[in-house]
Amino acid sequence: MALEQTWRWFGPGDPVGLSEIRQTGAAGIVTALHHIPIGSVWTFDEIMKRKAMIESHGLSWSVAESIPVHEEIKQRSGNYRMLIDQYKQSIRNLGSCGVDTVCYNFMPVLDWSRTDLEFHYDDGSITTRFEARVMAAFDLHILRRRRAEDDYPKEQVQEATRYFESLNETQRNRLQQAILLGFPGSWEAYSLEKLRAALDAYQDIHESALRESLISFLKDIVPVAEESGMRMAIHPDDPPWPLLGLPRIVSTKQHIVELLQAVDSPANGLTLCTGSLGAGEQNDLVDIASTFARRIHFAHLRNVIRTGPRDFNESEHLEGAVDMYGVMKTLILEQQRRMDEGRMDRRLPFRPDHGRLTVADLQLADLKGKAVYPGYSLFGRMRALAELRGLETGIRRALQA
Repeated sequence: MALEQTWRWFGPGDPVGLSEIRQTGAAGIVTALHHIPIGSVWTFDEIMKRKAMIESHGLSWSVAESIPVHEEIKQRSGNYRMLIDQYKQSIRNLGSCGVDTVCYNFMPVLDWSRTDLEFHYDDGSITTRFEARVMAAFDLHILRRRRAEDDYPKEQVQEATRYFESLNETQRNRLQQAILLGFPGSWEAYSLEKLRAALDAYQDIHESALRESLISFLKDIVPVAEESGMRMAIHPDDPPWPLLGLPRIVSTKQHIVELLQAVDSPANGLTLCTGSLGAGEQNDLVDIASTFARRIHFAHLRNVIRTGPRDFNESEHLEGAVDMYGVMKTLILEQQRRMDEGRMDRRLPFRPDHGRLTVADLQLADLKGKAVYPGYSLFGRMRALAELRGLETGIRRALQA
């Protein structure tokens, strides 16, 4: 039995269609009901409608990624109790429809962040990049967040200022758009005013308070997941360090230990995102995968090249800071252990997380008249899936020898 090969699909508006996904070799779809407002219930009918659409193409709905967690839940403010109850109902409805895994995150305000969405490799393909000085330049000189200077050493403030002053107006606008770009599937971005307001709401919410909110959320949600046959798989912070004054609480091995121990249930698990965790110099992904193997419910497999303490760009899936061979071997051995124990969660789905934008992807986008979201191209991810499939096959053959 192989690991379940899946593909993220953003629904009917995705420029990559289900027929194309079927031909990549993926068997499972990772998707969400992006058209439902954050905080509203995913109804049985809407879930079944999406599920039928997927199954009509010979695919299965493998993972819900994600039911977004409303900011009021993270802040424990406003209508957060009602929002938690509605989240519970969405989990019950997914379970009753046969979708058994939810990938979610608890990152405040921004789900992920890059400073360059068009980083070019020598071969002309395009990927994403993060540079600490560039983020600081945005924070200090474009966003102009209150008391931002307090979060940076004097030398970094000076470096960020020099960098900002070197940019022309077009480059400054491109930087702003890269950081403000919203969720895949929605194509909506924050305005500077909305981002400032969202950040202000976290002025007095520090790491410990946010962690308490997450643990409280899990204590409410996990019993419902258990009853519904569901598995909750938290996604790590991307990147794994504080941004724009916001705390990060799922960035290290110790963070994960604390969360899994706080609500010690098989339904409380992890999405192993090798790229998000791999951006942090402190994170050994083979060690993390081995330590939490029993609680890994889903995997995002991608790689990064670290170019500084808090600088990186996304790279080839089999080349970079992450030992993808070691991670894949760990997942294979964990799946075998689950099979030997007769566990029901033996599928162990993974998806090729992100992929380069190739010439063929750009041509396809022009043909369809639809832009391709950074990292979510057809040919770039198809190449990544083929590489990961080959890696898995090679490891399995070696283990059998």
